[in-house]
Amino acid sequence: MTSIGTGYDLSVSTYSPDGRVFQVEYANKAVDNSGTAIGLRVKDGVVLAVEKLIQSKLLVQGANRRIQSADLHIGIASAGLLADGRHVVNRARDEAQAWRDIYRQPIPGKTIADRLGQYVSAYTLYSSVRPFGTSIIVATMTEKEQPSLYMIEPSGVYWGYRGCAVGKGKSVAKTEIEKLDLENMTVREAVNEITRIIYTCHDDVKDKEFELELSWICAETKYKHQFVPNELKSEAERLAKESSSDDEMED
Repeated sequence: MTSIGTGYDLSVSTYSPDGRVFQVEYANKAVDNSGTAIGLRVKDGVVLAVEKLIQSKLLVQGANRRIQSADLHIGIASAGLLADGRHVVNRARDEAQAWRDIYRQPIPGKTIADRLGQYVSAYTLYSSVRPFGTSIIVATMTEKEQPSLYMIEPSGVYWGYRGCAVGKGKSVAKTEIEKLDLENMTVREAVNEITRIIYTCHDDVKDKEFELELSWICAETKYKHQFVPNELKSEAERLAKESSSDDEMED
């Protein structure tokens, strides 16, 4: 990386001569070292999945979740530094509550993504703060609003997606997502596919054990963000393991 050691990476408010902000790039590296997070927007809902790497076998299962709710109709999955992701989720909750207080209705997906993007971007402007070392995937859906999926990067840039992935397995995940017919897929089919992709991304040799987090928003959940029921999750994991076993036999 050019310009390292010349002082251009000491402050987030300093550009290098070639127009780069190194601390934002370092924040992206923190995200790339994290477990994979994936979002799929299908015809009747949105599904989120996270490969939460287990740092210690002593941890209680379900602790420090990487998928959280910001409002009844908003699910957020984060990759990168866990505490940074939690901070952004808390900001999303404040924004969603403020919108409800003023307008007496759920905040639209585009609006919450825009406000969070601006908030994250503000942390790339001042030398007294550092960028957030997290990328978040925002999923929303209401009875009146179509499913929406946005990903916000550490720079504050956000895009709307049909399917997206962040984390160490993002390249493999994006390749698999591009093969899917998302426009004609149901949420139940998406649960199986997103689980298979997480297991495909996971490297059993290099990576630690992981806990799969899986959530969705659809008519079946009455347009509320909820974790996928255990029986559906268990079945999806079984199919994913069978699929990976078949692939290994073919190799």
